[in-house]
Amino acid sequence: MAVLLTTVGIVLFALGLLFSIAWHELGHLSTAKMFGIRCTQYMVGFGKTLWSRRIGDTEYGLKLVPLGGYVRMVGMIPPAEKQRDDSAAKPMSRWRAMIEEAREASYVEAGPEDANRQFYQRPPWKRIIVMVAGPAMNLILAVLIFAVVLMGIGMPQYTTVVSQVHDCVLPAGTAQTECAEDAAPTPAAQAGLLPGDHIVGVAGQETDTWGEVSAAIKDNIGPVTLTVVRDGEEMTLRTELIENQVVVRDEAGNPVPELDDSGEPVTDEQGRQVPQTTSAGFLGISPEQERRPLSPVESATVMGDMMVGVGEAIVTLPAKVPGVFGAAFLGEERALDSPVGIVGASRIGGEILAQPIPLIDRAAFMLNLLASVNLFLFAFNMLPILPLDGGHIIGAVWESIRRNWAKLTKRPDPGPFDVAKLMPVAYLVVACFLGFSLMLLVADIVNPVRLIQ
Repeated sequence: MAVLLTTVGIVLFALGLLFSIAWHELGHLSTAKMFGIRCTQYMVGFGKTLWSRRIGDTEYGLKLVPLGGYVRMVGMIPPAEKQRDDSAAKPMSRWRAMIEEAREASYVEAGPEDANRQFYQRPPWKRIIVMVAGPAMNLILAVLIFAVVLMGIGMPQYTTVVSQVHDCVLPAGTAQTECAEDAAPTPAAQAGLLPGDHIVGVAGQETDTWGEVSAAIKDNIGPVTLTVVRDGEEMTLRTELIENQVVVRDEAGNPVPELDDSGEPVTDEQGRQVPQTTSAGFLGISPEQERRPLSPVESATVMGDMMVGVGEAIVTLPAKVPGVFGAAFLGEERALDSPVGIVGASRIGGEILAQPIPLIDRAAFMLNLLASVNLFLFAFNMLPILPLDGGHIIGAVWESIRRNWAKLTKRPDPGPFDVAKLMPVAYLVVACFLGFSLMLLVADIVNPVRLIQ
């Protein structure tokens, strides 16, 4: 059954990724057609065509390698400026040859009927809309999925109900799980607390949330009273809270990571973040969790934090390349925060679906993972480098600045920005992307990230 569920999870998540790619390209296609730009192809994937169908001017299809997609628009590159006779006679450099090859490829499918249907002929603001539309579709999809999870399914929240009573005192962060013979019992065990007890007061203070319970325990060292509700009856228990090393948690109850001198989270050998600890009052219990839907404001805050996290992940991506290389080819251990490709992300989805946890938790995790991928696609494609959408956006913005400046200074219109001059750089970027994608593929197959150890 576990193998079946894992396979189903992989297939479902892979389909979700393919839909995200198709959804992205639909943004480009719909806005391009809206502005009268001829689109000859709408393809999901690269390489050999598995299926295609022509509707009107556009061929729609699926290709063999599901690592992206594209919409082919006529006239993505403007025609070359007229050359002087003496410059035309000079031998063409390799750089120039690459530029002209890219320009020629842009006009292979152009015909007489496309005289006014080419991408470069549209005003810069329209071209910006066309290129932004793709990443914007990923952002919209991410927001919709997160809204379903955060405001519909809800986020796990700690409650004031006791889930587990620990038998002995252990310091925070220790790998030890068994109690030694001479280990001191926890104050919770001494008090007679039981799983299922509802803590409604600590040291005479009413506690409506786990945050209030946790704060009251940490602030009181010594004899205290615990007011609990058990089987519908309220009772008072007495114990003596001791001082111990405990994990520092934020308002949501999540561990606060330890930071190094540069402000980055400290991780262990498996790539897990090491939590901060502090000396405080200790009781020795673990609270239950339940899912609580968030308000629109709370959801927006969570999404904002996730967007910041995605930005930080993109910034730190180059620094993680050596680790991926070592995991793929040198047998080094794969860190939990290592980048993953489509294969790795799909495998994680399958792994989660096969876990013996409530179905709602599995569904929420997979939806969160798919939404996070779409956030990454949005942010990554907005990077101002060709061949990414952000590279074309920057070209259109620069063209608009040049034309407006020329108009302001009453100079001749400089014409469209010649994006073909940047194509050699784009080829280099593509080569780097392909190399990194292949390295991720190898690492995801031979040394995958394992969330479940």
